[in-house]
Amino acid sequence: MATEHLNFALRAPAASRPYPMAKPGYGKRAMPDQLPRTADDFALLPARERYIAGFIDQLPDGASMDVKSLAKQLPLYGQQAVGSALKALAAAGYLRRIRCLVGEQGQVRWVSRTFWSRTARDNEWWAATEVTPAASAAQPCTPAETPAPPEPVPAMPVVPVVPVVPPQRAAASAEPSPAYLALARLGRIDSRLTLSAADCAVLEALAAAWFDRGVDADYLTQALTAGLPVRVGSPVGFVRRRLTDKIPAYVPTAPAPPAPGTPVHRVMLECTKCGTPGRPEALPDGLCRPCRLPDADAAPEVPVGRPSEEDVRTFTAGLRDLLKSP
Repeated sequence: MATEHLNFALRAPAASRPYPMAKPGYGKRAMPDQLPRTADDFALLPARERYIAGFIDQLPDGASMDVKSLAKQLPLYGQQAVGSALKALAAAGYLRRIRCLVGEQGQVRWVSRTFWSRTARDNEWWAATEVTPAASAAQPCTPAETPAPPEPVPAMPVVPVVPVVPPQRAAASAEPSPAYLALARLGRIDSRLTLSAADCAVLEALAAAWFDRGVDADYLTQALTAGLPVRVGSPVGFVRRRLTDKIPAYVPTAPAPPAPGTPVHRVMLECTKCGTPGRPEALPDGLCRPCRLPDADAAPEVPVGRPSEEDVRTFTAGLRDLLKSP
């Protein structure tokens, strides 16, 4: 009697359902200069916002970012919860919605785009970034086509691949950055902050963030060496703490005028919750005033006070006059 052998291990896993993509000109737009992904991303957010933020961060550029599409893909939350979470993420500095005027040959239209930053940004950073044409330029965001399965090829001998460093990368790594040089020179200014080459490499990204905010090496050096304690036990830990705690505020620079003949992209920030357009200073945290303070426009109740003693005398005198009249 033949015995039927079942082997479930040979079954191919089910393919994951692709996320719906938005129409060209809409959808998610990832901002530049974000920190690499880590396990601690969004750790300070509540559970719901942390869950939805992690989901949005994994979406590709051009993915649909409307509340209805997100709620269909999130089994734990509905549209109302997703809308409230997007509002909280905008207030935390991870998300902004932008309304742009795009078009060619006399045909223009307004499109809404959702800009996403894994690294939380303040209002000044968003206000300075949103007005740049590069951040809001129209880019096609069509979904990627599924490639056809490859044809079988005959087996070939495995040859070990030796990684080759491109010459331009090798040349760039030989020249230290201004942030690295500023950290390396701290020990010459004050021996208590002497850093090794490995320490400078670890702290280079933090120091580079200072240069991105418009400061120079002298400003950075003065901020790190001012008011040192008598003894510094760990120079690398001390410098890391000062680089994090004393980072200067971001000062937006005036945008350069566009070159002649460059198409003008009109950009307006819009409220994350209701979509009302406005200037960045009128929409702090990406929210308009009614959405940020729902009860702000309600008229306060005027408490009814007790009549004064003078009002009582006047009222009593009026009654007496009425009694005396025929």
